Amino acid sequence: MSINIKQIHHVAYRCHDAKETMEFYRDKLNMKFLLAIAEDQVPSTKAPDPYMHLFMDAGNGNILAFFEIPTHPKMDRDRNTPEWVQHIAFELGSMEELLEAKADLESKGLDVLGVTDHGIIKSIYFFDPNGHRMELTVRTDKPGELEKLNEVAVPMIEEWAKTKKAPKHAAWIHENEFANS
Repeated sequence: MSINIKQIHHVAYRCHDAKETMEFYRDKLNMKFLLAIAEDQVPSTKAPDPYMHLFMDAGNGNILAFFEIPTHPKMDRDRNTPEWVQHIAFELGSMEELLEAKADLESKGLDVLGVTDHGIIKSIYFFDPNGHRMELTVRTDKPGELEKLNEVAVPMIEEWAKTKKAPKHAAWIHENEFANS
């Protein structure tokens, strides 16, 4: 028997306030609110632990879910990990859409970082009301670039595992960015 994953069904995160979180994703990112499930007992563990579980449509069959669990201490981020590491990235269709999204989010009062050029994508960053870092991104790769990155992926991991220093196999991604800085 082998596992044959079709796609991610949903990714779930904790939130401070289910209603506020639903409204943020619905009103700021135009995600459809799909459904909510609330129970006083966790189905998998049978623990008496009331929760609200909400599901947002992130497009193309992708679902972003959140849990509000009011009986536990207030959530916090992983203090051993820099804020920029853990994030949720959503893909947009064009650079024009990315720039429009940045303007729209800023007009709604969000602090937006970027546009950041990653060579094969361009991105903007902001935080949701729970402190989760969000990324909106658009693909900007040129023909052959992803294949070139794929060819060096294993050697890069092997070098990183030995040295814990950034391998230079894909330094070309940012060469133009730094040359223009």
